[in-house]
Amino acid sequence: MTNRYAVVLAAGQGTRMKSKLYKVLHPVCGKPMVQHVVDQLNTLDLQELITVVGFGAEKVQDQLGEDSHYVIQEEQLGTGHAVLQADDILADKEGTTVVVCGDTPLLTGETLQKLLDHHDSENAKATILTAHAEDPHGYGRVIRGGNGQVERIVEQKDASEEEQAIQEINTGTYCFDNAMLFDALKNVSNDNVQGEYYLPDVIEILKGQGETISAYQTPEFSESLGVNDRVALSKAEKLMKKRINEQHMRNGVTLIDPEQTYIGPDVTIGQDVVIYPGCVLEGETIIENDALVGPHSTITNCHIGTETTINQSVAKDSRIGARVQIGPFAHIRPESSLGDDVKVGNFVEVKKAAFGDGSKASHLSYIGDAEVGSGVNIGCGTITVNYDGENKHLTTIEDDAFIGCNSNLIAPVTVGKGAYVAAGSTINQDVPSEALSIARSRQTNKEGYASKMKSTKKD
Repeated sequence: MTNRYAVVLAAGQGTRMKSKLYKVLHPVCGKPMVQHVVDQLNTLDLQELITVVGFGAEKVQDQLGEDSHYVIQEEQLGTGHAVLQADDILADKEGTTVVVCGDTPLLTGETLQKLLDHHDSENAKATILTAHAEDPHGYGRVIRGGNGQVERIVEQKDASEEEQAIQEINTGTYCFDNAMLFDALKNVSNDNVQGEYYLPDVIEILKGQGETISAYQTPEFSESLGVNDRVALSKAEKLMKKRINEQHMRNGVTLIDPEQTYIGPDVTIGQDVVIYPGCVLEGETIIENDALVGPHSTITNCHIGTETTINQSVAKDSRIGARVQIGPFAHIRPESSLGDDVKVGNFVEVKKAAFGDGSKASHLSYIGDAEVGSGVNIGCGTITVNYDGENKHLTTIEDDAFIGCNSNLIAPVTVGKGAYVAAGSTINQDVPSEALSIARSRQTNKEGYASKMKSTKKD
């Protein structure tokens, strides 16, 4: 198989975004644009992927990590000049190189694969990814000859009236014979109004050498969208959300209102899951079959088991078992692990805590830095007092323990298996298994004292 390489153009400052954030790092459905592009390219079995960076280079490198090699375009002298920065890495290699802009988040790996397949089948030296535009104004037009091959690309400002009527447009994505690409780039001129070196000029150079120039037209015009400002960013967000939601629905997920449901591109959802409006599912979240996510819940990087219900709650970086009941208005904070058949009820906050199977904290409690066994009942208003002002400490509640309402468990402390903590207790020593611990002042009633208080107030 022919070696394949890719060059991602990500050096533009994106001044029209009017933002401190580097343009290609603006997120679409929770993922930076350039990461969308690289993720799709990585489905192509590439031998090398190079990202051309400029202003804000270190932030792009932090995002992509080892997914890419990096070259710097110190001056923004056009797309041809940008690709030429990869010369030292790619120029002497045989194969096919795909060139993609880092601000085209809707481009899919499937379309890129079809572009490469078409390039190979036509034995072309360059192939342009094109699209049909109902309104092609502003785009470069693709002029084909009688044999269907590309004759040239004409920019809007240079197009005749007849050429402006052409609706096949250049998307700015190409694949080239690698050696010919870098040879031709050395001959590209900047003799134009902008004084820049344009990548499409390579097409004319190769055409002048008698080489075959082809084009593959994607059926999805939306994939050609390049994001240069906030308006285009919102369009990309809407299109990506629609694509993601439709894919999940076709896979057996019920979205009550897709227009009001936000699902990230890396979320996995099983069959017969029901998701209500206002939900935000982010990161590498996995939701297993038959779960239900109620209105206005936010779930980030969680694994949620089958038949679990989450209502109007927030969960992040945690593992949640099967048949768990969460909410409404619960908060599952990072590094928590809930076993099967657990209940975390309304206004309960769980942080860095593990619950065994069948345990319950039904309402108005804070359980942080805790190991809770199986079959434990945690009464309303219970707090694990985990912070001493400098360090966090662990609370251990063993299997089948019962914690009465309004209890404070001052860590480090252990409540033994099957033990009872009386309501209103403040526990700062370990409770043995099967014991009842009462840690509160004895009630004292002073007869008639209220009448004396009232009399004093009148005087």
